[in-house]
Amino acid sequence: MPAKPAPIKKSAKAAKKEEPAAAPEAAPEPEAVPEAPPAEPAPAEAAPEAAPAEAAPAEAPAEAAAEAPPAEGEAAAPAEGEAPAAAPAEGEAPAAAPAEGEAPAAAPAEGEAPAEAPAAEAPPPEEIKAPTPPPPPEPTSEPLELGIEDVNNTSVTISWRPPATIGDSGLDGYVVEICKDGTDEWKAANEEVTVSCRYVIKNQTTGDRLNIRVVAMNPGGRSAPATLAESVLVREVVDRPKIRLPRFLRQRFVKNVGEKINLVIPFGGKPQPVVSWTKDGEPLDTKKVNIRNSDKDSIFFIRAAERADSGVYEMCVKVDSFEDRAQLTLQIIELPGPPASVKIVDTWGFNVALEWTEPKDNGNTTITGYTIQKADKKTGDWFTVVDHYHRLNATISDLIMGNTYIFRVFTENKCGVSPDATVTKTSATIQKTGIDYKPPTYKEHDFSEAPKFTTSMTDRSTTVGYNTKLLCSVRGFPKPKIEWMKNQMIIGDDPKFRQINNQGICSLEIRKPGNFDGGVYSCRAKNEYGEAVVSCKLEVKQPNKDQKHMDPLQRVLKMSYADEERKSHVQMK
Repeated sequence: MPAKPAPIKKSAKAAKKEEPAAAPEAAPEPEAVPEAPPAEPAPAEAAPEAAPAEAAPAEAPAEAAAEAPPAEGEAAAPAEGEAPAAAPAEGEAPAAAPAEGEAPAAAPAEGEAPAEAPAAEAPPPEEIKAPTPPPPPEPTSEPLELGIEDVNNTSVTISWRPPATIGDSGLDGYVVEICKDGTDEWKAANEEVTVSCRYVIKNQTTGDRLNIRVVAMNPGGRSAPATLAESVLVREVVDRPKIRLPRFLRQRFVKNVGEKINLVIPFGGKPQPVVSWTKDGEPLDTKKVNIRNSDKDSIFFIRAAERADSGVYEMCVKVDSFEDRAQLTLQIIELPGPPASVKIVDTWGFNVALEWTEPKDNGNTTITGYTIQKADKKTGDWFTVVDHYHRLNATISDLIMGNTYIFRVFTENKCGVSPDATVTKTSATIQKTGIDYKPPTYKEHDFSEAPKFTTSMTDRSTTVGYNTKLLCSVRGFPKPKIEWMKNQMIIGDDPKFRQINNQGICSLEIRKPGNFDGGVYSCRAKNEYGEAVVSCKLEVKQPNKDQKHMDPLQRVLKMSYADEERKSHVQMK
């Protein structure tokens, strides 16, 4: 590296004049650090050269002020070809303070000629900024919740959850590593990374203790490992075998002939239990019964059941010296046969006594009852007399005199009624007997009664020109004759009056009564046993002045209200 040019000495007068200016420039020494970037090419060797400059701080500024003009010419050479010389050392940092060719004597550096200030202040060429490189890939965090699912004599099953932090680099998979207890040699259990959060470590030796850890992989590398807190012993965990027989199979299981039987019986045990079946203590015939065993249950299957399949089946599951047994009682039933025999024991009056014996074939189940039918030989039609009958004898009653009957009996069980019946070999005839029918004598009731009014008539009032009706009710036998009277005079067939008598209800309608239609009206009922009379007073009023201007409906309503008030007043009296 070219040596730095020696500082030019200046006169004593110039040094004295510039001493005051040099003193304040000593303070900004720490600020020289920001000016260093323009002189980056300067090698580090410039630092030693600053020592002589610091040794004579007073002379350097004096000489720099005296020789300022030639310094500018000299400064150009180092700026063009000697770029390293432009880098100020630690003591030369203040020399960079003058900017853009101002008077170098204003702020000389402590050990550097002011001629170098313009070179240090030269603006560097603008550099094109390169694009920001992407951040380097980072590994994920460690997998979570590493645990043991299952252990047997050759394998260990573990599971875990994905890391909490995966990042932009993603997740390629996991590596499962194992190390035998007591050693530090970790080796991968999986040749390729696995994306599943569950892994079975196979081909292990029984009795070994393994330390297990899981590492997540991505372009950023390996994550922190998730390690099991304790080592795992590779051994078979023995569970006693247990048959979990369903509740409906703990009692007799009944099926009809021809039906399909498919039973699933779960069991447990570890290691895999050995399952065996027997029927009535004998090995099972696999041609009739299909048995399919899995690691959790046994399936008992018969495609079409037969009565010969009935019996006691025993299931046995065994693990080493431990075993468990369960029994299944299977009953296959069908329709029963008819009774062995039916006979007529006795006949009397309108009754026949029957007896029969149990059937030879009960359908492999108990007999629940019998159905008895009868038929008249004339028609041959069968009618059920008794069903669901439990005894072996019965009395048939209410038979028709003179008819001859035969009988038959069916058998019933859980499956239904037997397809055939046993018929009596003989018939029973109901004999005719001489019976004289004497009808009972009855005394006729005498309904004769004199007329009697059950409802009387009450006094009424009406208005001229408005129809009114009088009502009453009467009873009597024979039917009484009804006569209406006005002031004790029989009305007869006067067309002004309408007389109706219906089922003892008597009514007299007065059509548009006038001033002379008022008076005492009487109803007389008479028959051969007597007579009865009921009377009432009818008052015909002239319409009021207010009523003349009333609507006809309002008049009728007002009159009806007046009649009701009058009736209530009479009743109170």
